[in-house]
Amino acid sequence: MKTFKPSKEFLFDDDIQWETIGIGVKRKILAYDNQIMLVRVHFEEGGIGPVHNHYHSQVTYVVSGEFELTIDQETRLLKEGDAFYIPPHVDHGAVCKKEGFLIDVFSPIREDFMIDR
Repeated sequence: MKTFKPSKEFLFDDDIQWETIGIGVKRKILAYDNQIMLVRVHFEEGGIGPVHNHYHSQVTYVVSGEFELTIDQETRLLKEGDAFYIPPHVDHGAVCKKEGFLIDVFSPIREDFMIDR
């Protein structure tokens, strides 16, 4: 695994650029070291996080909006204040039903998010 220099200790929203990652979906990588990563994701209504999997553990908090989330072929509607856990190597995806934000935490760092850094 490649080693990444940790993010700064203090990060300010205005200093971090949004990255478009799909139609109606963008993210900001907030903080990280090689063991953990914090990411904010904005979905417009109808935005899709396609079904995928990765070897990282993921915990996500729904800040706002409503999301139809599928984890390992089980689908639930999650809203503000809800959270979910995705184990490594499990298929998952989301469809945004009402515009909103998610906070994702990954362990270890998502190296694929760091390509342009």
